[in-house]
Amino acid sequence: MIANLFNTLFYNPLYNGLILLLDVFPWLDLGLAVILFTLLVKLALFPLSQKQVRTQVAIKKIEPKLQEIKEKYKDKQEQAVKTMALYKEEGINPFSGILLIFIQIPIIFALYFIFLRGGFPEVNKDILYFFVSAPANIKMVFLGLINVSEKSAVIAALAGISQFFQARLAGPKTPDKKAGGLGADFQRSLSLQMKYVFPVLIFFIAWSISAAVALYWTTSNVFMIGQELYARRNSNQKNKNGQNG
Repeated sequence: MIANLFNTLFYNPLYNGLILLLDVFPWLDLGLAVILFTLLVKLALFPLSQKQVRTQVAIKKIEPKLQEIKEKYKDKQEQAVKTMALYKEEGINPFSGILLIFIQIPIIFALYFIFLRGGFPEVNKDILYFFVSAPANIKMVFLGLINVSEKSAVIAALAGISQFFQARLAGPKTPDKKAGGLGADFQRSLSLQMKYVFPVLIFFIAWSISAAVALYWTTSNVFMIGQELYARRNSNQKNKNGQNG
């Protein structure tokens, strides 16, 4: 039941989308198709992801106030109440990105299974929609250099590097070492792991699977970096306009 629902909502649409791109644009290799398809998926999710990024930018701006709350109120429940009150005062919804997470996770799994099951270069015509035709030939070599059905240390490295910059840009500020307490130590440890350990983990995961999935990961990270910079620029511009007004 769950498997059928997953295939109907995610696996089949994504598979058909890739096949459609390769059929409409026969000059595309599979790597370029994955990049283009990733951008299309990201653009479709842009309203949700933009809201999440704006929330992240807004939270980063009030980090000093959040730190003051942690230092002033030692009781965890009181901290939570004061933090939520601050979010409400600043017009921030900290849960705005939950829906996006729930949508993106099955998309990543669907793409993983598409290439894990060997959906290319052979085409599974049994699950093609009536308006999708199987292309005569699928070029598996990305830019004439890398077979995306195989592992690639180069693209895995790009996935890890892009993850590092994305985490560094979007992640919370690492608490100063002078800030004492278990909470600050834990937050500092988590921040350092997200910035340095997680990208290394991403590299090894991306290296252990097909380059096509690693390419999706890399493209997704680059898109998120651009979106974060765009949101920051808009936020700064609004602040300048507000001050001038």
